[in-house]
Amino acid sequence: MNPISAPWAVAALLLATASWGSMFLVSKPMVTQLDPVWLTVVRYGLACLPWAMLLLRQDAVPWGALRRHGLKLTLLGLGGYGLFSTLCFYGLRLSQPSHSSVIMATMPFTTLGLRWWLDGLRPTGRALLGAALALAGVTTVAGLWSPAPPGSAGPHALWGDAITFAATLGWVVYTRGTAAFTQLSPLEYTALTALAALPWMLAIALGLTALGLSTLPTLAVLGSLSPSLLYLALVPTVAAMLAFNTGVRRLGPAVGTLFLNVVPVSVMVVKALQGHSPQAEELLGTALVALGLGLHSLPQPPQWRRPSNPPCPCPPRTTA
Repeated sequence: MNPISAPWAVAALLLATASWGSMFLVSKPMVTQLDPVWLTVVRYGLACLPWAMLLLRQDAVPWGALRRHGLKLTLLGLGGYGLFSTLCFYGLRLSQPSHSSVIMATMPFTTLGLRWWLDGLRPTGRALLGAALALAGVTTVAGLWSPAPPGSAGPHALWGDAITFAATLGWVVYTRGTAAFTQLSPLEYTALTALAALPWMLAIALGLTALGLSTLPTLAVLGSLSPSLLYLALVPTVAAMLAFNTGVRRLGPAVGTLFLNVVPVSVMVVKALQGHSPQAEELLGTALVALGLGLHSLPQPPQWRRPSNPPCPCPPRTTA
């Protein structure tokens, strides 16, 4: 039985993907003041509290799954939360929110490639065409085909886009891990992986800080960024993930994947409202990614086949 109606599921998917677009706009000024490693730790440290409270509201809290599968849940959480978030913020330092949002929308094609490589599931010709269009869109947004420096983020934007693309691999691996935990609900998988990974994320951040590879934020910096930090933890993290999982559970992963197109569109709309018109290559690249995602996710058309050797309604003839 579906818990919500289809219109509410569509609204949940729109809320999730639009808030993911806002994440890049809110985080862009923050990554210049707060180290990406510590920004990730603070983000998920704040998000784990509401996730744990939601778990405690359930009749049966799945702490047993955390004890039995602690190592695997920890590794998945480190890849999906620690690696993905940290590398995204490092990439955002060098590039632009519009670039990062378009690259995020290509994650279904990264999943397609990993399934082909790891599982031997060869994609269809239409899916391969969609992946090629998405790749063309990302390279167009990055400015590879423009004689000018890539984008408006300076000569290092290409490195930032490459780091962001590497970050998506961590999230793809995280989503593949759901297949091993079908007994957990979306909320349980989301919360348990975060709770298992958070202590290790903190330990890694402290180790990098001791080695001089990361900078510990001051209380003054955290205080000045507290409204943005709370928004980042509650809206694009807690609320968006629960809304997306709810919408996908109702409408299916193919339809949910299509809503990733909203991520770059929402970034461009907000920037336009702020008086920053999108560049021509950003519009063209986003359109190519959207077209490729549509080709990949839309259901296959019905196959019309002529029946072979139709049965004859007449009785067989007999020979004298």
